[in-house]
Amino acid sequence: MISRLKGTLLTRETDRVEVETPGGVVYEGEIPFTILDRLPREGHPVELRTVHIVREDSAALYGFLEPHERTLFLRLLGASGVGAKLALAMMSTFTARRLARALAEKDLTALVQVPGVGRKTAERLALELADKVQDLAVGPE
Repeated sequence: MISRLKGTLLTRETDRVEVETPGGVVYEGEIPFTILDRLPREGHPVELRTVHIVREDSAALYGFLEPHERTLFLRLLGASGVGAKLALAMMSTFTARRLARALAEKDLTALVQVPGVGRKTAERLALELADKVQDLAVGPE
């Protein structure tokens, strides 16, 4: 499992990055849109906390700057019906703290703003995740 990625940021796009390690290996990872502005410029050092998901037909790496962002992503994946694409869409719509707060407070108006999340899905997610993300909802944005 790849839990962190440290190296030089080669490419930063709205939904993905490429990081070259000191050993010369280049990793591509998907990122939520909300961390794009906090990434360094290309050619500068970066360290990402990652989630490595291996499926029968694919492997993907998801990158985050802060530990609580990675933790929230993993908790979202633990909810029934939430895959990496939906979790990434949720974290691209809101910052990690704002998303955790919306879930903890069962703010359905906010949750339905996520592409692919309708009222019923928002209700189910809020019900299933409210208690599991309470600790991530506190702190600065």
